[in-house]
Amino acid sequence: MITISPRPVGRNCGTISFASTLYLCPILDLLLADVPDKWHAELRLGLQEALVNAAKHGNNLDPSKVVIVRFFIVDDHYWWEICDQGCGFNPPTEYNCDPTEYLPPEVSENGRGMCILKTIFDQVEWNSAGTELRLGKQVSRFRFPLVH
Repeated sequence: MITISPRPVGRNCGTISFASTLYLCPILDLLLADVPDKWHAELRLGLQEALVNAAKHGNNLDPSKVVIVRFFIVDDHYWWEICDQGCGFNPPTEYNCDPTEYLPPEVSENGRGMCILKTIFDQVEWNSAGTELRLGKQVSRFRFPLVH
């Protein structure tokens, strides 16, 4: 089940919560509804990675646990805060990767996912418990997405 909190009048923010699942198409559609079309492919990939991590690794796909996503727009900057009900993890303080290089098999799935997030979003921050991820992306007419 997906729960959508009504947006306050005149505000560009909202909250969506859903039981841990990997069926994310309708959720991604809702989260990208206000994003300019040319940015959809890139941001969809990044948000899908973050939501899969929250549902699968955070909540262990336990349908009794929910993922909560708060999203808001400030000028041309889009923000998503993704929270899970898992026990958390130790988020990396710094992660460097070159997305143009082949990722060798010894790189874990978490490493690839973090590389994707760091490549797509301008800001990637976890809370100290590792249960909440904040993603930020500046989307303006003067910038172009990685995916065309």
